[in-house]
Amino acid sequence: MRDRYELIDKLHKTHALSKEEWIRVLENQSEEVCRYLFEKARTVRDAIYGKDIYIRGLIEISSYCKNDCYYCGIRRSNQKAERYRLTPEEILQCADEGWRLGFRTFVLQGGEDGYYTDALLCDLLKEIKKRYPGCAVTLSLGERGEESFRRLFEAGADRYLLRHETANDAHYAKLHPDYQQLKTRKECLFALKRIGYQVGSGFMVGSPFQTTENLAEDLLFLKELDPQMVGIGPFIPHHDTPFGSYPSGSVSLTIFLLGLIRLMLPHVLLPATTALGTLDPQGREKGVLAGANVVMPNLSPVMVRKKYSLYDNKLCTGDEAAESLASLKERMKKIGYTVAESRGDYR
Repeated sequence: MRDRYELIDKLHKTHALSKEEWIRVLENQSEEVCRYLFEKARTVRDAIYGKDIYIRGLIEISSYCKNDCYYCGIRRSNQKAERYRLTPEEILQCADEGWRLGFRTFVLQGGEDGYYTDALLCDLLKEIKKRYPGCAVTLSLGERGEESFRRLFEAGADRYLLRHETANDAHYAKLHPDYQQLKTRKECLFALKRIGYQVGSGFMVGSPFQTTENLAEDLLFLKELDPQMVGIGPFIPHHDTPFGSYPSGSVSLTIFLLGLIRLMLPHVLLPATTALGTLDPQGREKGVLAGANVVMPNLSPVMVRKKYSLYDNKLCTGDEAAESLASLKERMKKIGYTVAESRGDYR
């Protein structure tokens, strides 16, 4: 047990551990060790970002996807998935509502859908920036070519989210068909950094076949990439996928990892994700108390929210929805934090 306290102290001081040290610190999380970690993580986060929790308005623009990831409910082979795509006008209506509610960052997320060409997206980005001067736009639209990424950046995209999902090639191959390669995913992430985006990556906790060694490799990769954002959440199965009968990932391990990531990357923007709130009604609060500082309420049209079904029982109403911002503010206030109406940039 003493060893784990020492490793947390080392991480706090040096922001790095070896692969063997990561495995040791991950193998057992007692309540005492968790408390020790989370106190340090909060101290680090509060020193940089204060008590502000940043909100992002999530607009899920399309449930079409050309990919066939074995864990995802909108995978190409899922014939039961309800498909939709939002028009630019519908996306702008979502942003209008979000701006009115106080959102200053919009996240356009969707499957890899060829309908959204560079030309369409560039026009959309320019219009968003024209309507809402000073806002930030984050894209989360999967893998694209470097020139595509560059055009979108020049049109006004500020940030790009692209989870690596797992940093181990053999594990990646168990989660995706052969034509999807981890090498390509990593190349995209480094291209985004070269272009100048604020970059977000991350992984699933408890995905099928994942080992503690895999998680250690994820953390080492994040240290190498040095992203401005890290999104992690517990794996949750979708019943219409090959992994539909697999167990969900651990909420407690996910929260423990949030604390570790805060110490490894002190300045990182770290969401308490929807998946956490799906498995645990107090998931977002626990994430914030472990070092997270971002939440992403849903701005998508109510009629499509259930269609963007990445996993079973995904939260899309209640406090997860943008309309319940007052309730979210109250929940954050109860644990000593304030929802900030700002872009919430990386510091």
